[in-house]
Amino acid sequence: MLKIAIFGGSFDPIHIGHQAIIQKILQTLDIDKLIIVPTFLNPFKKKFFFTPEQRIEFLNILYKTDPKIIIEDFEIRQNKPTQSIETIEYIKQKYKPSKLYFVIGADNLKELHLWDNFDLIKQYVRFVVVTRENYQLKANCDIQFDILEVKQNISSTQIRLDLKNNLKYIPKQIHQLIYNYVKI
Repeated sequence: MLKIAIFGGSFDPIHIGHQAIIQKILQTLDIDKLIIVPTFLNPFKKKFFFTPEQRIEFLNILYKTDPKIIIEDFEIRQNKPTQSIETIEYIKQKYKPSKLYFVIGADNLKELHLWDNFDLIKQYVRFVVVTRENYQLKANCDIQFDILEVKQNISSTQIRLDLKNNLKYIPKQIHQLIYNYVKI
């Protein structure tokens, strides 16, 4: 009876807000494994800052030795934007979980009903919504969801705008790699 949570995102770059979410998932949800799934490219974005390979490298440095965490490169191997339903079906087939949580940010809740195959997704998973400042926890559809209260108001977009001055929001273990890749 394997209970799994999926936490996907661009992680471009991973920052202390992501780490706080990961910690809260591990502390709060009754799961055996947390599967972190970096996107190749978010379907709503045109490009990435760090390459998919660099983002996987960052995640592996931070979490590869944690026995409860799996870094899953499924979406990156697709070499294209991947819909959530594809990832969910892949994880269901590969790991055969008895329970599957799908962690999303509060900013996704309002348009969740517009996701491809949403009706099927909501049959497969229990949504877990991470709070975010200035976002209401209100869905435009009929779904049940759990709430993870996380008090981090930082985004990868903000960090990328001034990477040199925002390194304090990026885990120290990957600072040298960031310097190497970006030459800041």
